[in-house]
Amino acid sequence: MQAMSTNTTASAAALIDQRIAELGDWRGETLARMRALIHEADPEVVEEWKWMGTPVWSHAGILCTGESYKAVVKLTFAKGAALDDPDRLFNASLDGNTRRAIDLHEGQHIDPDAFKALIRAAIALNTSRPKGKRKAV
Repeated sequence: MQAMSTNTTASAAALIDQRIAELGDWRGETLARMRALIHEADPEVVEEWKWMGTPVWSHAGILCTGESYKAVVKLTFAKGAALDDPDRLFNASLDGNTRRAIDLHEGQHIDPDAFKALIRAAIALNTSRPKGKRKAV
């Protein structure tokens, strides 16, 4: 996998495609499924590739990142602590003041409507701040 950092959408999309293909197992399938749900929730989402190889989805700021580990695919919401989570999707990084994460294990599924609602809530939070008050990420 390339270790470069890029914000070019086409390049980032290609690198995310490559990551999914390289994983070649349930983690790649899970990351691809979650990516598709993010795009369904927000057709205008921007894909980025940051921090030496992390897929990032943004809309007026970071929505979430998609990391893959040996036993888990982790979706970390940059401002997850500020989001309502009525379906209790967040199951990791619950002690922090800012981020929250969803850890998905092999064979685990997530309610697609609840996940898309969480993405839309993250977008609403990012776009609710006046432009001068938005933090560049």
